[in-house]
Amino acid sequence: MSELQTRLIEIVRATPTTMQVLRTVRDLDLPDWMIFSGAVYQPVFNHLTGRPLDYGIKDYDVAYHDDSDTSYEAEDVVIQRVAAAFEPPLRELVEVRNQARVHLWFEKKFGADEPYPALRSSAEALERFVATAFCVGVRLEADETLRVWAPFGLEDLFAMRLRPNPLRVKGAGGWARTTGSAKARWPEISVEG
Repeated sequence: MSELQTRLIEIVRATPTTMQVLRTVRDLDLPDWMIFSGAVYQPVFNHLTGRPLDYGIKDYDVAYHDDSDTSYEAEDVVIQRVAAAFEPPLRELVEVRNQARVHLWFEKKFGADEPYPALRSSAEALERFVATAFCVGVRLEADETLRVWAPFGLEDLFAMRLRPNPLRVKGAGGWARTTGSAKARWPEISVEG
């Protein structure tokens, strides 16, 4: 395990709400699940800038992958099951999505400026985020270890550097909006590209 992975795990473990979400979702035993996006990278930004670890976290993105039924109805059963496991306000902040069906709605919701092929796993979704620093996911295993996925490494995250994901179409995916929102919350971030 790299030094940066160790640091990430320490920061996630020190973030009580993120750990609560991880423990609760782990106990629900969803297929190929993880949490990713802001619930993972934002505590790192906060740690590096001396802010409270949960500052700026708007939601907790829970991904799972189940291609046995990609209907909205099947996904909604899981969404309701996960929601029932949390008390407010977390109930409203935990957002669950079946990564096996994202390709069915992504282009319509976010614009068809690039294709969104079907994903084969939750980890593959990490390759779709706009900035490499955002491409990080974690899962709490039954033995309490934290597993980390970071297809572009963790260097940009710990450098607080937002660079475009090289696998995305340049200029696609709301780069200016996404980086502007992050920069407003963490002025220390550098944006490249």
